[in-house]
This record gives sequence, C-alpha cells and structure tokens, in this order.
Amino acid sequence: MLTGSCNCGAVTFTVAETQRSSACHCGQCRKQTGHHWASGLAADSDVTISGEVKRHASSAFARRGFCPVCGCFLFWKMDAETKISYSLVDIDGDTGLRLERKIFKASKGDYNDIADNVPQREQ
Repeated sequence: MLTGSCNCGAVTFTVAETQRSSACHCGQCRKQTGHHWASGLAADSDVTISGEVKRHASSAFARRGFCPVCGCFLFWKMDAETKISYSLVDIDGDTGLRLERKIFKASKGDYNDIADNVPQREQ
C-alpha cells in the first residue's frame, strides 16, 4: 500500500497496487511539472482519494487532477479508461518501484539526455 499527498495536505490518496510505472516527456507534462512526469498506473478501484480534486480537460480524451488549494499535479486519467495514473513524486516515502518505460521521448527537452536503459517510446 502506497500513500501520497499534495504539497499542502488537502488531498491525500492511497494506492493498493501499481500496474506499471513510466515517465512522460510530452509537452503538457513538461509544462505541468517543470521536467517530466513520473507516474504509476493503477486500476480505479485500487486508488482511494480523500479531499477535493479539481480536474482539467487537458485534451479531448483525458483529464489532469490537481489540488485546488496548492495546485499540486496529482493524477492523469483517460476518460474512457478504468485506470488512473498517479504522481510518483507525491508518494510519501519510498515507492519500491522503478521506471519501466519512458514515453514521448521525441518531445523531451534538449537539455535532458536520457542515458539509462529504461525502454523508450518516441510517442
């Protein structure tokens, strides 16, 4: 069981089981986080959220969830899916996870040389 929270503590969450972890280098994630977004993917039923989460339609098919008090970016969810991505940075303590893939490598910042062996996708 993982526990997480936003910067101010107004939103907390627990994750019972993580299915996959990844880092997204797309332009939206870069602007939202200031670098890339490291996330875990879990079934909706494995994530419990306490507190109010504001949702922003970041595209025609997905929403980003954030704390309305401190603005901390916590979640990303495709509208038609029964899974949710949660921010690994917002986990309290160690996650016990390792990144399994990096996506949208073609959109990464020119300052960011990816020099590890984590599998990468251009998009």
